[in-house]
Amino acid sequence: MVDTDRYPIHRTDTPDWRTSAAAVRSALDRTGCAVLAGFIRPEHLDRLRAEGDRIAPDAHYETARVNVYNTDVDDLDPDLAREHPARVVMDRGNAFVARDRIPEDLTIHRLYRDPRVHAFLAACAGLPALYELADPLAGLCLNVIPPGRSHPWHFDTNEIAISLLTRAPSTGGRFEYCPDIRATDRENTGDVADVLAGRRTELVHGLALTPGDLQLFRGRYSLHRVTPVGGTRARHTAIFSFSTRPGVVGTEERTRQLFGRVLSEHRAAQPQVDDLLI
Repeated sequence: MVDTDRYPIHRTDTPDWRTSAAAVRSALDRTGCAVLAGFIRPEHLDRLRAEGDRIAPDAHYETARVNVYNTDVDDLDPDLAREHPARVVMDRGNAFVARDRIPEDLTIHRLYRDPRVHAFLAACAGLPALYELADPLAGLCLNVIPPGRSHPWHFDTNEIAISLLTRAPSTGGRFEYCPDIRATDRENTGDVADVLAGRRTELVHGLALTPGDLQLFRGRYSLHRVTPVGGTRARHTAIFSFSTRPGVVGTEERTRQLFGRVLSEHRAAQPQVDDLLI
């Protein structure tokens, strides 16, 4: 199903493989995001969409009041400055199908497990290796945004965000992001607050994605959102979550927000590896 003429993931570490990965890495370095347009061949897009439609009813739907850090908005530090972006509350109305409810024979699950995909995407990201999340729910999921809903501004917990659009909405549902608006050693809350308030629009980049496009961006450091979906058709995106170290599991609070449940692995999750708010 992958267009291996354009993206030779099966010819690991050959000149063509290195050239293709280098082109993606260059785009990622320039703009903080790279799109592998037409990663899935056109003749397979109907199957990809149908598989998403099959599992979408298993999504956990919940409208929640959130901030960009996905922390408890009702339990903020009273000493937190009034202008801090954590105080900006938004409604999140999207839904997620957890990995344990995605059959292993589906295209997105096969892609997520494939070591050739791991190696190619690691090279695209300029990393020595990428590891599947050890999280049994969040490693792979299908993001479902129904008409009238959106995925508001937020940061990811994993360093590298990789997603595959499997179904486009009728209208709306545009992906927007602020590349590397923060770093491991600084939150840059002023810039984040400006974006949330509609200021500093020059920091916001937008993408026009089509089904079958694979997207890479630094989701832990790049503020991002999906604008409200219009029309009658939901937006479906497979989210492939990887980490630069093995054994990563989501926090109990974040997992409950996304999937409405937690497992023993989340209760025993290790602390994150930096001091960012999420």
